[in-house]
Amino acid sequence: MDKVERLISIIMILLKKEIVSATQFAQLFQVSKRTILRDMETLSLANIPIYSINGVHGGYGILEEYKVDKRLLSSSDLENILTALSGFEKILISEEVETTIKKIEAMVSPLSLKNSIQLSFYDWEGRSEILQTLKLCQQAILMRRLVSFDYIDKNGATTNRTVEPYQLHFSETSWYLKGFCLQRMGYRTFKLSRIDRLNRDETTFKPREYLLEQELDTAYQPQLVAIKALISPAVKDQFIERYGRKSIENYNSEYLLATIDIPHNSTGFQFLASFGTNLEVVEPKSYVDDFRNYLNKMIEKYL
Repeated sequence: MDKVERLISIIMILLKKEIVSATQFAQLFQVSKRTILRDMETLSLANIPIYSINGVHGGYGILEEYKVDKRLLSSSDLENILTALSGFEKILISEEVETTIKKIEAMVSPLSLKNSIQLSFYDWEGRSEILQTLKLCQQAILMRRLVSFDYIDKNGATTNRTVEPYQLHFSETSWYLKGFCLQRMGYRTFKLSRIDRLNRDETTFKPREYLLEQELDTAYQPQLVAIKALISPAVKDQFIERYGRKSIENYNSEYLLATIDIPHNSTGFQFLASFGTNLEVVEPKSYVDDFRNYLNKMIEKYL
């Protein structure tokens, strides 16, 4: 049994028993009492509420408030959780996530980590600037408080909104707030980077009796159009990652044919334009015409 499994076993035993002596633990795991002492220090560093009682009938216990039903996690489980959180930390930048990572790291021996998976995300400076907005929204959701803010749409128009916040959503590279807008009297999704002068009101609200997740998802689903595009082999991997291998077929010696669903709006056009000369939209004609107009407007900026 390695150290991580022994630590988890100690927690599970203390969750079921009142007091267990160091001698009993040492005999059970066939290790020295000094090793058990170090294990208890490790658990304390991980904020597990371990306490000790001196004397003949002394030993170690765990606070009653902590004794809730918990499932046993293996060393592999903890390593997988740590890997996921370590990557997610770059996106969320949350003190809670950092604390959780430190707790798990305290229970996982550095030597036991295989590091077979590594997650990397762009550490953009702007992401740290949005941290306060993210925290304020999260607090408002938990406290059931209204939030008010100025919202700047994609055309630069500013409107004042008061919203019942329900959910924070991370998509692609951006954070969004989903909630019920009292000005529009409907569910709306707001991009956090377009929110300015955010305030958490003292007014509380009662969650609406709707299927929130379904309502919020359907309210922000862009209409997709199936298009065909000739793509260079140089960008084949990017289409496989996003749309899967079935979306691509051979066309000729120079190009592949990709069939994908994409929004018929500026978001879709921006995505396609990012491939430059490695992509040519061929169908349907209406999409080709609109995409061409979008590109011509870009070119006019530099004439």
